[in-house]
Amino acid sequence: MIRILLAEDQALVRGALAALLRLEMDFEVVAEAGNGAEALALARRLQPDIAVLDIEMPKLDGIAATAELSRYCPSCRVVILTTFARSGYLNRAVKAGAKGYMLKDSPAEKLAGAIRAIHAGGRAIDGELAAEAMETPNPLSYREQQILTLAVDGAATSAIAVTLSLSEGTVRNYLSEAIAKTGATNRVEAANIARDRGWL
Repeated sequence: MIRILLAEDQALVRGALAALLRLEMDFEVVAEAGNGAEALALARRLQPDIAVLDIEMPKLDGIAATAELSRYCPSCRVVILTTFARSGYLNRAVKAGAKGYMLKDSPAEKLAGAIRAIHAGGRAIDGELAAEAMETPNPLSYREQQILTLAVDGAATSAIAVTLSLSEGTVRNYLSEAIAKTGATNRVEAANIARDRGWL
C-alpha cells in the first residue's frame, strides 16, 4: 500500500483529489492538509511514502515545503501537482527535492502512474514542461534573484544594499541586469515577471 499525504489549499479541489486517489486499490490517503506548514507537520508525524503538494499554498508554499520534507522526511518522496506550467517552477521544485511535477489538467490515471513510478524510485515530470525547462533555464543569477525578491516587496535600493551587505551602486547594477534579462521596464515589473515565471 502506498501511503499518501495530500496538500492543497482549496478544500473542494483537495476533496476531489483525495476521492480520486482513494479509488486506486494500492493507495491510502493518510492525511490531507490545507497549507504547507500543516503538510510538513503531518508528514513528520505520519511519515507517508508520497506527498502530493500544490505550489501556491499559505504559510509555506509547495516548493519550500518540498525542501523541508527533503530535510526532515527524506523517505517521503514529493510530487508537485499544480496549474503552473512554468519551467522556472519546475526547476525550483526539482532543486528542492521533488521527484515529480504534474499538471492539474493531467488525467487521473497519469497522476496515479506518476505516484507509482516515484514510489518505485523513479521520477515523473510532465514531458512538454521538461523539454521547455531544458530550453529556457532561469536567466537570473543567484544575486539577481535575491535582489528582485526584495524589490518585489517594495524595498528601496538603500535597504536592499544594507540587507545584502552590498553597495547601492552594486545593487543598481544587478537590478539593471535583471530588468534587461526579463525584458521589463522597471524593477517592480522585472520582479513580477520573474515571479510569474517561477524564477524567484
